[in-house]
Amino acid sequence: MRVLTVNAGSSSLKLRLLDGDDGLVASTQLDAVAGRAEADELRAALGDMRSADAVGHRVVHGGTRFTGPARLDAGVVEGLRALTPLAPLHQPAALEAIAAVTDLLPGVPAVACLDTAFHATLPAAATTYAVPRAWRDRHGLRRFGFHGLSHAYASRRAAEMVGRDARVVTCHLGAGASLAAVDSGRSVDTTMGFTPVEGLVMATRSGSVDPGLLMWLLEHGGLDVADVSDALEHGSGLRALAGTADMREVLAAAQAGEPSAVLGRDVYLHRLRALIASMAAAMGGLDVLVFTGGVGERSSEIRTRATEALGFLGVAVDAATDSTARPDADVSAPGAAVRTLVIEAREDLEMAAQVRAVLRR
Repeated sequence: MRVLTVNAGSSSLKLRLLDGDDGLVASTQLDAVAGRAEADELRAALGDMRSADAVGHRVVHGGTRFTGPARLDAGVVEGLRALTPLAPLHQPAALEAIAAVTDLLPGVPAVACLDTAFHATLPAAATTYAVPRAWRDRHGLRRFGFHGLSHAYASRRAAEMVGRDARVVTCHLGAGASLAAVDSGRSVDTTMGFTPVEGLVMATRSGSVDPGLLMWLLEHGGLDVADVSDALEHGSGLRALAGTADMREVLAAAQAGEPSAVLGRDVYLHRLRALIASMAAAMGGLDVLVFTGGVGERSSEIRTRATEALGFLGVAVDAATDSTARPDADVSAPGAAVRTLVIEAREDLEMAAQVRAVLRR
């Protein structure tokens, strides 16, 4: 079954046609605004991909209704549209892409692959915020988790590489970043919560911030909700600390001794180490540590600096091996109790697998 995977972002639309387990037939990336690419460009791009037997669409939010991949029909689309307030930056892009591709490939079955679905197995202790029950009941407040397609693939690939089920911490480090604790294939904890702002320091997102600080800014700092929301999403993280959202630039400036870059790097690493340990605690231990995503795959410095403080967990990386590693690779030091792996992010393969599973039911 040939599967076309569609990944809609705020500024791009990524298309991949896959045949079999890993047969990449065609791939392209189009400029897009909130999932909407120029119609003629999309039509031309799909010209080489019309042999698709099915389509898989990455959708960020499935809420509590969609806890696994769902075959798209009018009711499912409306259900996904109703979740837009939970993901106002991401959900509209996916819905635009669904509409556009459906128009150009009528009759081809399509499946929504949800980033939140992988975390549907989180226990109540990991999903529940300690806020008034009335709030939780009225508004459905809970931790959802994100990057599920990436965490699902990375943890499954890790199990293949080590040859057994394991307790895995997957580190998806890119512009957006999150960790997941995956015990024998099941997500039991993650760092993102009700929104993708919670958790790690990211390129432009703050990660977790004391809510009292935000209340103080609203009451005494002369800021309104829109100011704070925009800053937390677009003006925080590495951009706020080091003046750039690009980790490569941060690390180069830190090497040159630029104080703000050193601070940005060290704050990023401090939060990363602490949350890796937190994920391991959620499983009662750690067997495999995985780095994936743009930063996770390409930055040996981040991997080695993050892991040098995790020896108490049994983590040890061979610096020489890691410095030249290309995914998929094992960069563990000889004799290390925990295997450390660098794995290529392949959300498209996870999506294709989910599409095939749904359509073969």
